[in-house]
Amino acid sequence: MRIEPALMARSGGIPQLSHRLIDSLAFRFTAKAFRAFPKALTTSFPVRSTQQAFHKVLTYASDDDVFTWDDVVRISKPETLSDDTSDLRGYSEKIKICNRRLESQSEFLSFVIEDQIVGYIHKGFAENLRSFKDVFTFPPENSNSNGSSITLHSSLSTAEDRTRAVGDVIKSLGEEHIPGIRNELYPVTSSFGAPIFFSLERAAAPYFGIKAYGVQMNGYVEKDGKKFLWIGKRSQQKTTYPGMLDQLVAGGLPHGVACGDNVVKECEEEAGIPSSISSVAIPVGAVSYMDIDGYRYKRDVLFCYDLKLPESFTPKNQDGEVESFKLIPVTDVANIIQRTQFFKPNCSLVIIDFLFRHGYIRPECFGYLDLLQSLRSGDCS
Repeated sequence: MRIEPALMARSGGIPQLSHRLIDSLAFRFTAKAFRAFPKALTTSFPVRSTQQAFHKVLTYASDDDVFTWDDVVRISKPETLSDDTSDLRGYSEKIKICNRRLESQSEFLSFVIEDQIVGYIHKGFAENLRSFKDVFTFPPENSNSNGSSITLHSSLSTAEDRTRAVGDVIKSLGEEHIPGIRNELYPVTSSFGAPIFFSLERAAAPYFGIKAYGVQMNGYVEKDGKKFLWIGKRSQQKTTYPGMLDQLVAGGLPHGVACGDNVVKECEEEAGIPSSISSVAIPVGAVSYMDIDGYRYKRDVLFCYDLKLPESFTPKNQDGEVESFKLIPVTDVANIIQRTQFFKPNCSLVIIDFLFRHGYIRPECFGYLDLLQSLRSGDCS
C-alpha cells in the first residue's frame, strides 16, 4: 500500500500530512520490533499543540507498506515542518534503534575459541546446537550457566575443519532456525586484523554473536556551493529491509577481502561506478553498534568512506539489489533521518557521521558530544 501524498493545507500553522505521517514526538517513540518494515511502531506522545511540533514519525501498518520518492521528497523539505536544527533528538532515536535490549546480555553464553571470546550465543538458540556433540562443547548440565561458555570440539583444530563442521551444522539447521542463508562467509575473529579462527555463514553471524564488519560509502556531489548525497532505494525483492533507503554503496566485508578492494567491488556492482572513480574514495573512520533481537546479537563495525562524484555521473545498479537512485540535498537527507524511518537503520549512523564531519551538526547543538560518542556504541575493535 502506497503512502498517500502529503497534503499541504495548513491548520494552526502545521502542514496536514498523510494519515501515515502521524503527529508524534520522534524522541519519544519506542520501536517494539524493527524488521524490514515493522508490523507496528508503538508511539507514545502527548496531545500536541503548535508549539510542540518537533517531528513527524512514520507508522507502518503492515509489511506490505511502501513509500515512493515523492513521499521522500515531500517529507524532506524544510517547509514541511518547522524543525529546530539544533534539536538532535531525532538523530539520537535512530542510533537507539541500532542499540536495543543490551540489558539482555545475561541471556547469552560466551562463544570461546582458543581462550578468546569471539561471540555470544543465546541460551535458547544454544539448545539447537546441543545435539551436535562432535562440533560444540557445552558447560556441564548442572553448572551455573552464568559465566559459562560454549566452545568448539577439541578435535576441530584448524580453521578449515572448523569452517566445514560449523557449516554443516548451519545447513542442518536450515532456514527454520537461520533464515536468509546466503552462502557467503564472514571471518570469525576476536578483533579486526586478529587471527581468523574459522569462517561462518553470513546469515548465522548474529546467532553466534560474532563481530561483523562492513563498508558503507557516502557518494556526494557539490553544485553551486551546496552538497548533495546520492541515495539508493533498496529493491522490493531484498530479503532484508526491502524498499528502504540506503547508502549509495554498502556491503559486508567477506573473508579475505580488504576494505578498499571491497569498496571498489561494491561500487561497480551496486552503482556502476568504475574503478577509475571509486579508487579515490576516502576512508574516514568507522561507526559501531550492538543490537539484541531475540536470539540475534549483532555486533557490527562499519568502515565509512566518502567519495566526491562528478556532477555528470549518474549511478546505475548492476546487481538488481537497488531499485533506483536519487540525488538529494544533504540538508534534506538530514530531515529525512530526523523525521522518518525511511532509511535502513544502520545507514542513519553513517549519514549522521557524515553530517558531523561536513559541519551540518555543530558543537553549539545541545547533546553534540553525546551524539558523537553514541555513533560508536559498539565494540569498535
